Amino acid sequence: MSVRRIMGTETEYAVSAPGRPHANPVRLSSAVVSAAADPRSSHIRWDYRQEDPVNDARGHRLARSQARPDMLTDEPQLQITNVIAPNGGRIYVDHAHPEYSAPETDDPFEAVRYDHAGDILMRRAASAASQLAGSPITLHRNNVDGKGSSWGTHENYMMLRSVPFALVAELLTAHFVSRQIYAGSGRVGLGERREEAGFQLSQRADSIHNAIGLQTTFDRPIINTRDEPHSGECFRRVHVIVGDANRTDIAQVLKLGTTSLVLWLLEAAQSRDVDLSDVFDRLRLADPVEALHTVSHDLTLAAGLRMTDGSSSTAWQVQIKLFTAVYAMGARVYGTDSRGEPQWPDEETTRVVALWRQALSDVAAIRHADDDARLAMHDAASRVEWLLKWQLLERLRRRLDAAWDDARLAAFDLRWAALDGHESIFEALSGHVQSVFDGQAVERACIRAPEGTRAWCRAALISRIPDRVVAVSWSHVTIRDTTAARGLRTLDMSDPHGFTRAWAEGGEPVVAGDADATSWVRDILQDR
Repeated sequence: MSVRRIMGTETEYAVSAPGRPHANPVRLSSAVVSAAADPRSSHIRWDYRQEDPVNDARGHRLARSQARPDMLTDEPQLQITNVIAPNGGRIYVDHAHPEYSAPETDDPFEAVRYDHAGDILMRRAASAASQLAGSPITLHRNNVDGKGSSWGTHENYMMLRSVPFALVAELLTAHFVSRQIYAGSGRVGLGERREEAGFQLSQRADSIHNAIGLQTTFDRPIINTRDEPHSGECFRRVHVIVGDANRTDIAQVLKLGTTSLVLWLLEAAQSRDVDLSDVFDRLRLADPVEALHTVSHDLTLAAGLRMTDGSSSTAWQVQIKLFTAVYAMGARVYGTDSRGEPQWPDEETTRVVALWRQALSDVAAIRHADDDARLAMHDAASRVEWLLKWQLLERLRRRLDAAWDDARLAAFDLRWAALDGHESIFEALSGHVQSVFDGQAVERACIRAPEGTRAWCRAALISRIPDRVVAVSWSHVTIRDTTAARGLRTLDMSDPHGFTRAWAEGGEPVVAGDADATSWVRDILQDR
């Protein structure tokens, strides 16, 4: 394994109705999700039986009687609308927001491509819902409203369960606190309710108040402990709720790619019996939540973070230590070339490492530049999202002779996040941002599932026999079959790497709970 692993994103969109300040957000969300449905497959229900929201990765379960109702996602309201997207993803109402969960992919570049596809699908759904309603419904890709509310942009990574979760939590804490310096999306205002004037690196940081916990909608933690793998017993799903709703390709690839490499570092150390205690000792934060807020609020990039050993490190220094540890492990596992560079096993890992190195170089340059010099850093801004947003806002602020609490700056920040291309400032500036994909590649991701994961099988069944598909989850599909007991067959797709297009076309068999069902489904897909 390297940077490549099963991963995916979940994006909650802010929903509103211009001119209707008292519109019900749940109804607006339902209208958008309903508009995303294909009439041929709109009857298919989401199968919640595999969800387990009270299982805690720290080795215990929260009693359901002690869980807040919004934690029990396996007990959906009857009015909740679910849509299986053509690409194998899911569109549904999550609390008071429409959400797009991208299909499983196996590398960070594909994960970002399918994440972008969600923006297109949701924009089209909002447009269709607006036409049906006779009044506009708008979506924004951001994380805060400046009035205390926050919604998530989640990441999911499959990793080996054999790595102790305590080690995963400790190393990821250092990474999540510090990666804001290149992965933050930028935000006007400090504090959950924008109590103080200013600009900060991250949209999500001020909404995080705990170091670790099972909850996601209150007292949000840096490390979420929900243990719901959607895969075999050998793996866990690392569910991340601390990230920003990025718009730029490079920030998104870095967010996903560097996190995957940190997980690989843990897996590689365990499989080769390498002691990482020295790495942990140098990365242990005294107060992770305080550090998270400090990094986000610190535009100088020079603030010292208190470590448990009494020392102080900047976020950039924490990232350098993580990069160095990954780099050294890469050399150990894969050997080095004539230049001493690790011989990474695939192109995706090579590209992510190069982007990570460049990001650290960009941050170092930004750190040592004053505001006037930062305004001229066009190359760095094409890669560092928060810097690009800051440049635009700082120029506007100077032109207006305004303070950071000026409502016009907050309005600009909101328009940056608009999905509607006519309203979005980001869309207007896309030519100034380094892109990883062209528009056609993202359009294809709207209608075609990833061919190298089980998402392909899920999408293929819904496309080819929608009338026979009864229920779907990430790991199971239930299909009508008059020859089976009770007239139904359930395909167990717990292996995310299986049930691919290659498998359907006669490739290697997969490990499944029901061999007969697996063979039967493959016959369907081969039209036999």
